[in-house]
Amino acid sequence: MKFKQLLIPLILASGSLFLPISLINEQVGAEEAAVPSKAETTKTPTSPIAPAILEEVSPTDKTTPAETKVLATHLVLKLKERKVYAYQDEQLLASYRVAIGKKGWETPQGEFEVIQMIENPKWENPWNGKISAPGPNSPLGERWIGFWTNGKNYIGFHGTPGEHLIGQAVSHGCVRMRNADVKALFKLVNKGIPVIVQP
Repeated sequence: MKFKQLLIPLILASGSLFLPISLINEQVGAEEAAVPSKAETTKTPTSPIAPAILEEVSPTDKTTPAETKVLATHLVLKLKERKVYAYQDEQLLASYRVAIGKKGWETPQGEFEVIQMIENPKWENPWNGKISAPGPNSPLGERWIGFWTNGKNYIGFHGTPGEHLIGQAVSHGCVRMRNADVKALFKLVNKGIPVIVQP
């Protein structure tokens, strides 16, 4: 099965990502750019993050129908703890250490929902147009789970090659995870489940 590609350029600044969207595939553009009804924040970041999306799925990353079963009913991100928790109702399924937005670029707090899920996102350098190959060394790692948007930019969970920074406040709003962890989280969620971001 062939996948249409969706290209969104990113800007790499100070080791973090600031990613304005310029091109959206017509087939999925309306869905991806829509602002979800639950996306209300108590804190708006100075400049939000968006994913580099030149979507690609390798044969080994394709899931079977049995593997696509949604297990988590909601996610809770606790900023002070630098952890995200995946729950099925009241039962904790998993928790993962994360890196969050730094001072002046804080990860937004409030109640949101998963609005984007992308496997193997590619990153386009906005200065020279070079597109990075997907994979663990991509600035977005191997998975993207978007949960906040202002209709133009996005914030979400993603992998990172800088796994030594997990546990710190270093990003421009996004939630960085170890690649193995974001891949595991990706299997637990689906679009539409709540994401609660707490102080």
